[in-house]
Amino acid sequence: MTLRLLLVRHGLSTFNKEGRIQGRNDLSTLTSEGKEQAIKAGKTLTNISIDSIYSSPLKRARETTEILVKQRSESIKPIYTDDLLEIDLGPWSGMTKEELNQKFPEAVSTWKKRPKELIIMRNNGSTFKPIKELFKQANSFLEKLINNHTLNKNQSVLIVAHNAILRCILIQLLGDPDQGFRRLQLDNTSISVININSTHSKKYSVQIECLNSTAHLHPALPEQGNKSRLILVRHGETNWNKDCRFQGQIDIPLNENGKKQAAAAEIFLKDFEINRAFTSSMSRPKETAEIILRSHQQIELKQKPELIEIGHGLWEGKLEEEIKGTWPDLLESWQNKPEKVQMPEGENIHDVWNRSTKCWAEICNSLKEKETALVVAHDAVNKTILCYLLGLSSSDIWMVKQGNGAINVIDISKDPEIPDSVTCLNLTSHLGGVLDNTASGAL
Repeated sequence: MTLRLLLVRHGLSTFNKEGRIQGRNDLSTLTSEGKEQAIKAGKTLTNISIDSIYSSPLKRARETTEILVKQRSESIKPIYTDDLLEIDLGPWSGMTKEELNQKFPEAVSTWKKRPKELIIMRNNGSTFKPIKELFKQANSFLEKLINNHTLNKNQSVLIVAHNAILRCILIQLLGDPDQGFRRLQLDNTSISVININSTHSKKYSVQIECLNSTAHLHPALPEQGNKSRLILVRHGETNWNKDCRFQGQIDIPLNENGKKQAAAAEIFLKDFEINRAFTSSMSRPKETAEIILRSHQQIELKQKPELIEIGHGLWEGKLEEEIKGTWPDLLESWQNKPEKVQMPEGENIHDVWNRSTKCWAEICNSLKEKETALVVAHDAVNKTILCYLLGLSSSDIWMVKQGNGAINVIDISKDPEIPDSVTCLNLTSHLGGVLDNTASGAL
């Protein structure tokens, strides 16, 4: 059974527009653009059934929640809770970013590079660690949420709040990876989908189905700024994906639906600049990349053998039930502890991790400032790269969903002390909605 969390950050506020620090004060309200963003987010969510709504009581979040609720057919009364208040930044609140940099340059540097270590002094002389307090708040919210929504039935919960508190909630669910706060991004009225599943082996498991989707806005991807960017795409559907057959390094081509998925990705990305393109040397990602590049025909597509799919060895070509009949214990380990599995006559996830992250680093290092590269690869390869970027390990690959034709966006940090940002993860809106309805496959 699954508890689905739909996380929405509030719309553009007056303080956002003015470049002011908001924090926990309640002086900021939605701009006209922010209200329009909320309307668009609401339309995107109308086809998703929602059982409960939780919201921060601060004006900018409350306004966003009210706009979202007005567009729904069912009658749901939002629960406003202080557990979703934004981070407390004390005397910083209300300052412009320029003022903050002038008055507290060292503290700002700490906030950017080591946010957990930031100490702020209140007007009365007392000090506190904002992120430490916010993590306690996020944990309190999650404990109450899971207690209130038992995992013995499918439910969907909408959560409307702020940038920092939503990031802390996400990071807590991911197990608090190192520098996790700086590894992901949440834009105004972005939609993220997190699945919490009951399990037999532990309290629950977590999966990111979608992170920071702004496909309902214009432009459909968050602003790039002055960073280099990589757009990581999983190949389109094959017949073996559709049949839930393990394909691994057997070179199965796209089926007709897979070609349509690639074409949808082409349309979604056609107005975004792409300067370079890389693909696994297998036919299904190569064909996906070639279709996407029909709108960027001047770009040379380079093949990277290091990005080929995991070698499933003797499992390749088989259905899960067939594997269960011969390797039941190994299959169970793969589904629960993938880092401990050596595929019979194939690879293990560490092999994939090492070659894919090394290739990823080489591609990143080859980019010039503000360049964008398209990278098309496979389920396991994409998952290892994304886990690496999120500060997770090879044991966490099931935390990340990768649908056929899904789009991920990674922005490369210019500061070696600040990790790269997973700006968007598993966007499938170009295929028909925020929720990933692509074939489940058989990884």
